[in-house]
Amino acid sequence: MEIINFLQYAFIQKAFLAGSFIAVTCAALGMFLVLRKMSLISDGLSHVSFGAIAIGLFFGTYPYYIAVPIVMAASYLILKITEKAKVYGDAAIGIVSAVGISGGVIIASLSKGFNVDLLSYLFGNILSIRTSEVVLSVLLSLVVLAILYYYYWDLFSATFDVEYAKTTGIKTSRISVVLTLLTSLVVVLSVKVVGVMLVSSLMILPAAAALQNAKGFRAAIFIACCFSLISVLLGITFSFFLDIPAGATIVMINAVIFALAVIYKRIA
Repeated sequence: MEIINFLQYAFIQKAFLAGSFIAVTCAALGMFLVLRKMSLISDGLSHVSFGAIAIGLFFGTYPYYIAVPIVMAASYLILKITEKAKVYGDAAIGIVSAVGISGGVIIASLSKGFNVDLLSYLFGNILSIRTSEVVLSVLLSLVVLAILYYYYWDLFSATFDVEYAKTTGIKTSRISVVLTLLTSLVVVLSVKVVGVMLVSSLMILPAAAALQNAKGFRAAIFIACCFSLISVLLGITFSFFLDIPAGATIVMINAVIFALAVIYKRIA
């Protein structure tokens, strides 16, 4: 009876709906990032999103309107630094990440009143998600999934064998740009679910857990989406009944799933 009443709350229904779409999108995109050894880019872009959200709050604008273009520009900048400055990808991510979070801290120090709002973005709170944010999350998730579907074979080829992909005419540099831009979009979307500090885990953990036992790439994506969806739904439920932070709970459930997947692989 209590569970039925729980599902009748409008804010729970909105959290389930937005969280489900974001969970599936993160897992599908995360699989490509993990296999291409680009997992850290989601962490770096989440730090940039902190600075971008601070700018939005500082100017009294809805933060996502500012965060989406800035984080997408940052993702493109990471690629250009890697190509033009001849530095490794992790170094480029570190440079942009440090500038982004430093900018956010400076703006927060100059503000007089929005620090509490800014801190709420650090750890997320999907239970407070608004209807407009639900609509935005669903629409953008569908856009990202549609683009992933459209570029699936190009992404697949470029992920497993870059040289072969080039010989078949696939523009691998363009595929890298597409992947990083999609990552920046998903990072901003996920901030409301788990927060800036934990957003990368939503992309990495389900993919890493699925890769432990999956037979084939399609199966791995499907399993990762299931793991991510389960973690978000259980995380929101536990958060409500135990009165604990939703974002951290979702990440901890993902960590437990990963640990169980590793154990199952060892004993199977």
